[in-house]
Amino acid sequence: MATEGLAEKELDELLDELDMLLKNSDLGARLTARGINTSLALLVAEALRAYLNGNKKEAAEDLGTAAEEISSRLANTVRHDGKPA
Repeated sequence: MATEGLAEKELDELLDELDMLLKNSDLGARLTARGINTSLALLVAEALRAYLNGNKKEAAEDLGTAAEEISSRLANTVRHDGKPA
């Protein structure tokens, strides 16, 4: 049982580290240069945390929002040859 508690603590720490990394300005600049929106990445990370904590409704709402936004942005992005990126 102590091992399960330790594993959950390590998972929380890992998610905290991911959150901190996604808020890092240097990484944010690199992600932005690749067309990645860090706010959306943070939303997805929070949705994962919610899901792993058993908050399925919150996770579903956040993942749905992120998926819609990513799809919308993808549809609005067109490469120079006229094909979707």
